[in-house]
Amino acid sequence: MSLFFIVPFIIFAQTLIELRYFIFISYKGTSYHGWQVQPNSVTVQKILDEGLSTVLEEKIATTGAGRTDTGVHALVFCAHFDSISDDLDTRKNLVYRLNRYLPKDISVTSIRKVANEASARFSALSRTYKYYISTKKDPFAEDSSWHLHGKIDLEVMNEAAKILMKYEDFTSFSRLHTNVKTNNCRIFEAGWRVSGSQIIFTIRADRFLRNMVRAIVGTMIELGFHKIDLEEFENIIVEKDRGKAGKSAPAKGLFLTAIEYDESIFV
Repeated sequence: MSLFFIVPFIIFAQTLIELRYFIFISYKGTSYHGWQVQPNSVTVQKILDEGLSTVLEEKIATTGAGRTDTGVHALVFCAHFDSISDDLDTRKNLVYRLNRYLPKDISVTSIRKVANEASARFSALSRTYKYYISTKKDPFAEDSSWHLHGKIDLEVMNEAAKILMKYEDFTSFSRLHTNVKTNNCRIFEAGWRVSGSQIIFTIRADRFLRNMVRAIVGTMIELGFHKIDLEEFENIIVEKDRGKAGKSAPAKGLFLTAIEYDESIFV
């Protein structure tokens, strides 16, 4: 082949530079085996990657801000992906087209261009989860809250929330045999409040371990029903033994509600 034909091809190939985007979505986790792709399972990531690849007509593989377990919901979730298209964040009909393709329990809210080194996972400054407990039977909250009977002592549970913020190592509330370098997390906020017939736990931290929030809630509920006391709750944290903590609360009551990023990563 002559140089006349080679040079234009090289120039064309060099123009196919991939740009990075954040995609913000919300989803109801009831029908999914969590966020992350896994063999022989329907996951949110699998469905989203298929939707992006189909609509953009290129192979897209997303990386999520974290993992959510089977049945856990997300009011706000973020993933990043790379594309050769340079105007995805300005295409007015792209979000509409994606939402038409995706099932009714997954919704895209926005797509934003970011710096190429930005990561939906590692650039996150904080994540916020809420856990919902229903104090009365409600068929409309069946897939989105944990229905509990009896009087729960919220005062002592909020004392336990203060204890949480004294510590950084949450091995006692982590799923066993996870592949992480550290079980340390910085908790910025934690507390319980009542809203009508619901009791809501809010927790915000720089990162979370697998199953951490559900394990904390399950243990705090034992405290709220006076099966353990505050000293025992604190000892559970100190002992760094998952076997000492309570059972995990059901996944259906857990929502990822916010992810915080520095605005400087958006371009």
